[in-house]
Amino acid sequence: MASFIHKPKEFWSGIMFVAFGLAAVYIGQDYPFGTAGRMGPGYFPTVLGTLLGIIGLVSIVRSFFGKGEALERFAIKETALILFGVLLFGILVRGAGLVVSVILLVMISAFASSQFQLKSTILLAIGAAIFCVLIFSTALGLPMPAFGPWFGG
Repeated sequence: MASFIHKPKEFWSGIMFVAFGLAAVYIGQDYPFGTAGRMGPGYFPTVLGTLLGIIGLVSIVRSFFGKGEALERFAIKETALILFGVLLFGILVRGAGLVVSVILLVMISAFASSQFQLKSTILLAIGAAIFCVLIFSTALGLPMPAFGPWFGG
């Protein structure tokens, strides 16, 4: 049976983009929108969700033209590791601080790759932690301590 979807990877990624974009727009409706000069809390998720939805629609339309790769197996283990890393980051960031949380996030997420190498992952994790502290705590002044109350921060 012939399929009119020539690029299934692009089609399904477009579907995900549209779904996440619509969810962001829907959630953003509960907050005041504001203006471009004086943005409200609903401005960012609504605009970003709209852009994500548009990108998804373009991806879906492109999936009908040309030839693309077939879908491979769904990477359940890898997806679970990355999701676990993100959830762990959210749980630990207040108590352990930004440094520990970012290092664990990078280490766990990198372990999901088939090309995982311990030495380069440690270097990446340390670099990402330093970068995040410099940007979020120092430059932007967000109340995210490098080391949280669990470590006397």
